[in-house]
Amino acid sequence: MEMSYADYARHADSYLSPYAAKNADCRGREDPLEVGDIRTEYQRDRDRIIHCQSFRRLMNKTQVFLAPVGDHYRTRLTHTLEVTQIARTLARALHLNEDLTEAIGLGHDLGHTPFGHAGEVAMRRCFDPEFAHYKQSLRVVEKLERGGKGLNLTWEVRDGILNHTGECMAATLEGVLVKFADRIAYINHDIDDACRAGILRSDDIPESLREVLGHSHGERINTMVTSIIRASTDKSAISMEPHIMDATMQLRDFLFERVYKNPVAKGEEKKSEELLIRLFEHYVKHPDAMPALYRKNMEEESVERCVCDFLSGMTDRYAIETYRALYVPNVWRGIGN
Repeated sequence: MEMSYADYARHADSYLSPYAAKNADCRGREDPLEVGDIRTEYQRDRDRIIHCQSFRRLMNKTQVFLAPVGDHYRTRLTHTLEVTQIARTLARALHLNEDLTEAIGLGHDLGHTPFGHAGEVAMRRCFDPEFAHYKQSLRVVEKLERGGKGLNLTWEVRDGILNHTGECMAATLEGVLVKFADRIAYINHDIDDACRAGILRSDDIPESLREVLGHSHGERINTMVTSIIRASTDKSAISMEPHIMDATMQLRDFLFERVYKNPVAKGEEKKSEELLIRLFEHYVKHPDAMPALYRKNMEEESVERCVCDFLSGMTDRYAIETYRALYVPNVWRGIGN
């Protein structure tokens, strides 16, 4: 007997916690889709995200280390996958909606700039002091993808993308899970990459933190994840046990001091900021040189807004090549390589 979509949604919801976002209660999309698919609405969102151009570009966007020499450093794409894996583990253990969690995790950084947070700083300097990658991620899925049509995602996924960082909190527990998973992922994989780069050694992490959180990459992630599960099971809020949260935030502070502010790790960031600012200035003066989507959007929005959209969507490699094409004489290219 063929199952209707409503039956399928109710069946999927029967396994969920009372505090989970139910498929049957989804607030829907700006442009409703015809039901009848065997996927839940959140599975459809996941698929739309995975197949979009912005998702593919994440593979060539910096996580922390700009253009590292080596194949094993994280990119914005591998960060996204690690966040999603951690969030799904949490969702399954807590009987929350794993499909919603996965869609938010996969989409949370779609609007991130090239060159990691250096690109974000550049956009604040040349476009808007309030620019933030999470706002840009929402703009990508609502306006920029699919030739300006957007991905037409559900309200819950868009809410989770917008509120995955900072002081804001998502409306669903699934969105809050992604917020926790994002922090767990970047703290641990950035330490791993810093050790790979020779900037840190595992023994540099204070012994007091290693005793609480673990002595290896895997042990620390396991400690943080299991702490959230213990603190959040059968509850209407997501939390981490206080002593684990305290140690986690101390480890984050350690990471900021030893890695994110390290001149060896971040020495090229100022160059990447200036590169993007020069590109911004160029395209504000020559907006007709941008692709058709951004020229079309200028009919409704400012040139500066459209240039920011164009630059934010660039990969590191494309931004560098564009800069070279504009500002480096042909005869100089390749010299010193």
